[in-house]
Amino acid sequence: MAGAAKGGAETYFVDLVTALARAGLDQRVAIRSDPGRAAILRNEGLAVRQMRFGGIFDWSTGRALREAFATERPDIVQTWMSRATQRCPRTDAIRVGWLGGYYPPRVFRDCDHVVGVTPDLVRHLREGGFAAERAHYLPTFAPAQAAVPVSRAALTTPDGAPLLLALGRLHGKKGFDVLLQALAKVRGAWLWIAGEGPLRAELTALAARLGVDGRVRFLGWRTDREALLAACDVCVMPSRYEPFGTVMIEAWAAQKPLIAAAAAGPKGLVRDSIDGLLVPIDDIGALAAAIDRVLTDRQFADALAAAGHAVYQQRYTEGAVVTQYLDFYQRIRA
Repeated sequence: MAGAAKGGAETYFVDLVTALARAGLDQRVAIRSDPGRAAILRNEGLAVRQMRFGGIFDWSTGRALREAFATERPDIVQTWMSRATQRCPRTDAIRVGWLGGYYPPRVFRDCDHVVGVTPDLVRHLREGGFAAERAHYLPTFAPAQAAVPVSRAALTTPDGAPLLLALGRLHGKKGFDVLLQALAKVRGAWLWIAGEGPLRAELTALAARLGVDGRVRFLGWRTDREALLAACDVCVMPSRYEPFGTVMIEAWAAQKPLIAAAAAGPKGLVRDSIDGLLVPIDDIGALAAAIDRVLTDRQFADALAAAGHAVYQQRYTEGAVVTQYLDFYQRIRA
């Protein structure tokens, strides 16, 4: 994994690798230098090598990976996203590329197999030249750990106020500007945004211009997503671009009603008005109306949460996804 210090794919990488370790899979991990991530992985009993994973003039990473392959003699090498895939040297091991976004399929041309986290990503790969037997759908999962709700008082949020939660990088793709404008139309609701990114100052200024800054809390990057979800009333995902969106699965796991913009991932997985509410991308009025509906119709909100949780239990638990991965690895080795 050659990803950033913070991000959804990087978080899921840690979740899956540690889950596979608990299931007994023998793994060695190579990551871009990140002492915090390395410590988490080592605490789960994993052997970790930290490497540069730099640009085209980075010769050290390829050399270190070749040495690791020669020493460990892996059956399978799995590379996450584009940078790790492009920096991976040739090997006799079976190569698997993982992608959680619409990367150009040519980036993965040296992989024997590719894994997409949605059926539509698999379609994208097949249209890009991968045969059906080489392109595979393996979903993500969300941990379902009981959590004590984050204290509202600690974040100066009234106990009785309707509380919205949004999780993600503060990036234009995530549509948090639309969410802030929708919040301005919803009287009495409060909003927590958990994430960090380049638009923090811009979003903070927008909240002030809209007059909702008193009802918004920018929490920065958090590692207690289960506790945040336990504290909120509604999870909102207003993304303009979202190939999958693990936040959906996390909301379903936490039995919270979900509202999402109809980007590719949510549109392909959410059954509108059954296990979530879908609204058009960038539609401030529709998003505000959806929030109003969920907050004022408790019976409807509870039905969304219950249906979403049923989908989670059927498809997206750690056990269900780990079993699929182990079966997949066994099939391609055979």
